[in-house]
Formats: sequence, C-alpha cells, structure tokens
Amino acid sequence: MAAALHVPVLVDRVVSLLAPALQRRGTVFVDATVGLGGHAEAVLAHCPDACLVGVDRDHHALDRVAGRLAGFSSRMTLVHAVYDQLPATLGELGLARVHGVLFDLGVSSMQLDQVERGFAYSQDAPLDMRMDTSSGTTAAEVVNTYSVDDLSRIFSRYGEERFARRIAAAIVRERATTPFVTSGQLVAVVRDAIPAAARRTGGNPAKRTFQALRIEVNDELSTLRRALPAAIDALAVGGRIVVLSYHSLEDRLTKQALVARASSSAPIGLPVVPAGHDPELRLLTRGAETADDQEVQRNPRAASVRMRAAERIREAA
Repeated sequence: MAAALHVPVLVDRVVSLLAPALQRRGTVFVDATVGLGGHAEAVLAHCPDACLVGVDRDHHALDRVAGRLAGFSSRMTLVHAVYDQLPATLGELGLARVHGVLFDLGVSSMQLDQVERGFAYSQDAPLDMRMDTSSGTTAAEVVNTYSVDDLSRIFSRYGEERFARRIAAAIVRERATTPFVTSGQLVAVVRDAIPAAARRTGGNPAKRTFQALRIEVNDELSTLRRALPAAIDALAVGGRIVVLSYHSLEDRLTKQALVARASSSAPIGLPVVPAGHDPELRLLTRGAETADDQEVQRNPRAASVRMRAAERIREAA
C-alpha cells in the first residue's frame, strides 16, 4: 500500500536527465537512496536496456522495493549499504564504471509513515530516527547524552533553529529528572522552550529540531561529503549524476562537488589549458532546479527540493 501511494519527487525530470546515458544494453544505473523505488521504477520502465543497482541503508525499504520492482528482477540488484560505500559496493559487483547515479536525499515517505521509527514529530513514538535500525546511535541517546553546547550546535547548524540554545538548555534540564524516551516528550519540551509568539507561525515548532536530530543520528552531511566524489569517480564518460536535496547544507555540498569538477583545474590566466586540466563534468542544470506549483500540489514533499545534475565528459587525469 505504501509503495502504491509513494509519489517520487520530480520523477519526469529525473528520468529525462538520466535516460540519455542509459540507452545502450548493459548500462548501469545506481539509485543510491532507492527507498520505495519510485524513481528506480520510472527509469527502468523508460530505459529497457539499463540495469539497476539499488542501494539503501534501510532494510525495511529494501524489503518493500523488492516487491514493487519484482517485474524488473532480471535487471535489478539490491544492496544494503550506506551511499558513501559506493566504491566497495560496485567493486563487489565487479562494476568498474556506471552510467547513471541518483541521490534522493533526506527522510523517505516510508520512514515518516512508520510511526515506530520516531521520525515524525506529529505522532508519539520511540525516539529512534535511525535509517538503519540495526546499528548506530538513536535520537534518544543524542538528547540524553549530548552537552548543551553540542545540542545547540546541531540544532543551529542542521536545523537552522533560532532558539537552539534555549531548546538545548531545556532538554538538559528535563533529562536530569526524566530521560527522553519518546518523540512526544521531546516535542513538548521544544514547544515550551520556544517563545509563544514564535510558535504561532511556521508550522510545528519541533520541525527544525527533529530535522537536526535526524541529520546528526544518520551522519547525513559527512556521508554525503564522502559519497559525491565517489559517485562522480564511478561515472563512465557520458554518464550522468542527479542529486535531489531538501536542505540548504545538502544543496551547498552538492553544488561544491559538481562545480569543482565542472571547472578547469589549471591556474587562472593560462592562454591554453594543459592536458588533464579540462573540466571532468558538464553541468546539466542552471543552478538548482525547483518544483513548480503543480508538482508541489501533487506532492508536498517537493516544496523544498533543489535538484542539480551533471554529465561526465572526460576521465580524470
């Protein structure tokens, strides 16, 4: 049921960007965050000669996507891994190069819908937030053990929360008598820590705190910082990478990674660019593309999306 209701963000545009690189038999497309498989399904349907390597750190997602994409089983390999493990994943599959890579970042619809995962601030549940529930630190462990300074830092940096210090101090006071176990406890403390006037606008006052905790728990930004260069390195000439970001820091990392490889590495001012210093990538989007009003109405998750894409035009020196 969840798979049937899942609406992938900017799916038609994603397919149009990746498809030119996936028209030959034996081409390989990596969906590095396969989730419920909406983008992967559309690409496989549009590119009948391409094969999919679907990667996800979430066992639950892989179980569901296997059913959704059963009709493509002969062209599909699913791998339980974090996307910064792409070089090792491709090495184990005997793949030296791939022809398309997609990152659809952030929390998935399925993870939000599974109340017991603790991602959603609108419902009371165990305070977990791990994308891979088999390992790692939970959100409860973070709020029960981090110092005021560390909590304030992650709320400010990852959640862009104006009242980060107030929220962090309130959490530390509360946990001294009642350790945090559920998302409902945290929502109540965050709400009370934010001035009443600020609570009247901007939706649920805990939204930014929960976003920051999710990013911290899953080490999302450091993982992306490692994953993007690895994905570019894995592309064959003519291969394409598409990244959907939902947070300004994700988009900034993506922009930096793509622009750096789409620029000459030669010193500025040389009359001729020496061999091996030409750009490796050609940018396929002008800045970051966003969703139009029609897309957002159809799929509210698209409201904050920023999409960037590039094509590999030469091998590294």
